[in-house]
Amino acid sequence: MGRFPLYIPSKGRSQYMMTSKVLTEMGLEHNIVVEPQEVKSYRKAVNDMGLLTTVIELDMTYKEKYDLCDDLGLSKSTGSGPARNFAWDHAKAQGHKWHWLMDDNIRSFRRLNKNEKVKVISSNFFRAMEDFVLRYKNISMAGPNYFMFASARQKTPPFVTNTRIYSCNMIRNDVQYHWRGRYNEDTIMSLDMLKAGWCTVLFNAFLQEKT
Repeated sequence: MGRFPLYIPSKGRSQYMMTSKVLTEMGLEHNIVVEPQEVKSYRKAVNDMGLLTTVIELDMTYKEKYDLCDDLGLSKSTGSGPARNFAWDHAKAQGHKWHWLMDDNIRSFRRLNKNEKVKVISSNFFRAMEDFVLRYKNISMAGPNYFMFASARQKTPPFVTNTRIYSCNMIRNDVQYHWRGRYNEDTIMSLDMLKAGWCTVLFNAFLQEKT
């Protein structure tokens, strides 16, 4: 188990469980949030694959009250925002000060060092980012950069401050925000936090390989 809980919103991908496989290889217990009609299929997949995953059923009222930032209502997919808000509240209810939220299609995590992007199979990958973030009182969100956005052949700083955090987010639970928007909710959340005076940290030393 890591220092803070890890959550993966997912829908229609029980046959893949990509991020869950990676976290299991790293020895990290984690949660996957799915809609009620998919709980059975996800739990079967977890059992069949021997994953360190707890399947949590999404409270569907989070969909009904979600701010979609448009007038189309539930006629189109809401995206993962409602499940993200559910996970945030779930972590707070468990008494945690932070939580991790990540997409379900991460193939690996990497350490960028000396022009190499080395695959990481140790949970210290997350611990190192947590140790850095917890030194400061004004950081609200942090996470690893995308594998393709950090060049191994150019001089790259180990981290960048006050920019967007995508797809793998370490989030401070007492920040008075929630996910909103049908699309690009990572961008909206990052902008909301920065506009309010919080800082974000995007790590180049630590990377996520997304499909």
